[in-house]
Amino acid sequence: MRKAINKQTFISQLRDGLSIHVGGFMVCGTPRPLIDWMVESNVKDLTIICNDAGYEDQGVGKLIKNGQVKKLIASHIGLNPEAGRQMSAGTLDVELVPQGTLVERIRAYGAGLGGILTPTGIHTIVEEGKTVINVKGTDYILEEALGADLALIEAKACDELGNLVYDKTARNFNPAMATAAKTVYAYVHEQVSTIDPECVITPHIFVDHVILEGHHD
Repeated sequence: MRKAINKQTFISQLRDGLSIHVGGFMVCGTPRPLIDWMVESNVKDLTIICNDAGYEDQGVGKLIKNGQVKKLIASHIGLNPEAGRQMSAGTLDVELVPQGTLVERIRAYGAGLGGILTPTGIHTIVEEGKTVINVKGTDYILEEALGADLALIEAKACDELGNLVYDKTARNFNPAMATAAKTVYAYVHEQVSTIDPECVITPHIFVDHVILEGHHD
């Protein structure tokens, strides 16, 4: 049986300079309480890897607004004007990655691969500074695998071992990120006695810590 941790334990394990995968798509599937606790902890110089920059007052946008993020690796930032302001001012380093490429780089890390070959971005600024490999007459960009120190994910339910299932589109980046970090924190809405093995999306071997909704203290 996996014992759930609380807010204090989570905060105690944070430190400056971490690289962190954060699940979610426009905060759907983002473990927002964990983000709030990070804001409260005031850790800084973070590298955040997420589909987007959230909103100014939701998701990873709270960390950006609070000046805690040094670098953001994401597919778009248009929903968060503060991220754009900080990028223009040079206080936030933003690496924009095509969405499919981003998730495949994460998936590659989880699979133990060095990277992927993709035609996306050929002959654009995405190609600049990267290795281009020709395979059977077609050029591909070599995109390196992308791991992190931590992954913060959200799940609908877990069983007593920590196996996870997700709620529809809230699944998004979460399963891939759970395989691609040294330590994985899952914020879970409910714990159930059993989950049909055929329905498990993220096996418990990828989950280091579970935080249950409503059991933060």
